[in-house]
Formats: sequence, structure tokens, C-alpha cells
Amino acid sequence: MLNLEGLLAQRFLMPSVPRVVALLLTELTASHPDLRRIDQLLATDPALGLRVLQAANAPFFKLQGHIHSIAEALAVLRLGQIQAMVTQAAGQTSIKAIPGVDLPRYWSYCVDTARVARALAGLLQLNQQAAYTCGLIHAVGAMAMRSAMPESLQLDVVSEWMAIKRARSEVQSFGFCYTEVSAGIAGQSHFPQTLVDTLHFAHKPLENEVYEPLAGVLHLAIWRARARYAHLSPNATAVSFPAVVAEVMGLDIDMVLQQDPTDWTKQVPGQVFVDPSRLPLEPDASA
Repeated sequence: MLNLEGLLAQRFLMPSVPRVVALLLTELTASHPDLRRIDQLLATDPALGLRVLQAANAPFFKLQGHIHSIAEALAVLRLGQIQAMVTQAAGQTSIKAIPGVDLPRYWSYCVDTARVARALAGLLQLNQQAAYTCGLIHAVGAMAMRSAMPESLQLDVVSEWMAIKRARSEVQSFGFCYTEVSAGIAGQSHFPQTLVDTLHFAHKPLENEVYEPLAGVLHLAIWRARARYAHLSPNATAVSFPAVVAEVMGLDIDMVLQQDPTDWTKQVPGQVFVDPSRLPLEPDASA
């Protein structure tokens, strides 16, 4: 079985959202590409979002450890570089699916987590762009584990890959969990330390010697999104709520539940986005 270091040494490919790739290619080849729309599109694709952030934080630009968001990355990268990434992603849309994962469900879950994280960060006057980024890419580690570790698929028998307690089950079984893998990828990619710490401690936000509030935000956002996708009853939702983390942050269950990701899309409350062809564009946080 691979340890965390061994897993991070592996190479893996993560598919992008086909509709997002198609729309990006159309926008990038337009006579006057709209940077805001490009930002919005990239912010709905965990794979492309990760790649853009990796490129902008690369040592070449001498800004490693300073780029927290896709918007900041777009201020550094040339559109030609973005187009090359998107074109490459288009060629990978037919690659083998991630074992045991419904990709449309995964994509919409990541965007929902990002939106809730951003909303909670806004309530607490924390960095909303950093919170959104962490929510968007927090589960790339899960895809890496499923690609390189058969044991990760076997764990589905006792804990489905999107179960609320999945991280705990992974730590018990492997010694690390998917958000720690995501943190490792972020660290290798020279992401800002705030993002790395947020991802690394997302499953145990109160155990970091230097408390990172965004880790608590991400912890609650993950719970909110997973509880929603599990269609938990009101009683089960209340029982599963990470009350200790919320209390430390000055929040309660009602405040967290009110940060419904569908509020950002102006869709019918409670609607679940499972079809990538209907994934909403990421709205401007200032709107």
C-alpha cells in the first residue's frame, strides 16, 4: 500500500468538465476574449482550476506562494497559456473515468463546497477567494487516491467516497486522508502556505498548533455539501453537524445551513446540480 509520500510521487490525470472545456475554447478563440467569463468558467472546473493555479505559482513567474485564486492567476498568465491548458484538457475528455466516481456528481459537489466555503469566509471576514479555491480543489486528492490506490476503492464498502466520515475512515485505514493528499499536491505546486494548511487540516481544523480559521471554514463547507448530497433527514443533519468546530468559529448549525450553494445560482432552492451540461457559471463574488 502506498504511503502519502509514495502517492504524491505518482502522476495522474483528472478529467475536466466537457461543457466548461468547450465554452472556454470558444471564449479563448473569440476576437475579444472576456477575462471575467474565462475566470467564471475556470472556477467551475477543479482540474483546470488546479492547473491554472499550479502554472501561476510556478517558480518561473517568481510569485510562488502568492497566487491564491484563479482571478489572480489570470493576471499573471497569458491567454495563450490558458488556451494550451484547455486544449490539452479537451484531448483528455475521453480518458478512463475515475474508478467508482460519478464525475458529474463530483464536479458539482466541488463547486458547491467552494461556494459554501466562500460564503462562510465572508461571514467571518476571511479571504473569500482563498476559501473558494480550497473548496474547489479540496477533493483532487480523492481522485489521486482512487487512481493509484485500489485500497481506496475497497474502502467504499464501509464508507462511500462522498460519505461525511470518509476522511476519518481513510485516516484509520491508510494513515492519511484525501484532503491531506490535496494539501501535498498544493505544497508541491508552491501554493500559498495558507492554502496548504487549510487543505492539510480540513479534516481536523482544531488540531493544528497554529490555528488556521480557513481550515474550519473548509471543514464546515465539506460537511454542508456532503450532507446535502446524502439527502440527510433534519435529525441526521443535526446529529452529524461538527458543532465543536462551529462553536469555536462563532457559528451555529442554522448559520451554516443558510449558506446554501443554490443561493448563488438563483435557481430553485434545493435543486441539485448533477448534470455538467447545466453547471452554472461562477458568479462574481461582488455581485
